[in-house]
Amino acid sequence: MMDNRFATALVIACVLSLISTIYMAASIGTDFWYEYHTLSPVENITEAGRSVWEEFVSEEADEKTYTDALFRCNGTVGLWRRCITVPKNSHWYSPPETDMTTNCISFSLSDQFMEKYIEPGNHNSGTDLNRTYLWRLQFLLPFVSLGLMCFGALIGLCACACRSLYPAIATGVLHFLAGLCTLGLVGCYVAGIELLHKKLPLPDDVRGEFGWSFCLACVSAPLQFMAAALFIWAARTNRKEFTLLKAYRVA
Repeated sequence: MMDNRFATALVIACVLSLISTIYMAASIGTDFWYEYHTLSPVENITEAGRSVWEEFVSEEADEKTYTDALFRCNGTVGLWRRCITVPKNSHWYSPPETDMTTNCISFSLSDQFMEKYIEPGNHNSGTDLNRTYLWRLQFLLPFVSLGLMCFGALIGLCACACRSLYPAIATGVLHFLAGLCTLGLVGCYVAGIELLHKKLPLPDDVRGEFGWSFCLACVSAPLQFMAAALFIWAARTNRKEFTLLKAYRVA
């Protein structure tokens, strides 16, 4: 029979694991990892011309092109998509509007693994290995993290079916590895943004900040570590007490 302490620890660990999974999935699927706030987006669009967002959504848009558009048009960036805010009526003969809409375009799989250049937009400047591998890692790590947690949950279900608490150690270890992946994702994303802004500094009238999607990933990592600690503690302590009780009965 399982001690109430271990049962409580397992319930809490399962709740933490579920919350962290939801947070991680939400952060992957949303576009607010980093946000740019322009003081006067309508004026900036007028000055830059109506072609700003046409270049932004073009398949030939390079890193510098879409980053400049993000600066000018209150852009947001996620792991999968980039978005800008533009007037609803974008015809050249229309007057500037204050009624804005958000246009987004997804990063293709080839975009995720494309090389980053020392000078963004200049293909002849050579490959920036640091930014290239940071970008690739920030794409791969969240899926590794979710995969580890799902595999850990599968092991937990098998442990319940076998009526044994000991396999929960494996669930805890997998959650710990998932937390490391999430932490690595956050670190890679921050480093990538900082390196990009060294290459393409923010204009004076543009302010950049990390968005709520990034915050969800930051919160998910400690939840995964706490769940891992509870799973491992419950499994190991229950095993030790069971061994001592068995030795006592034999004696």
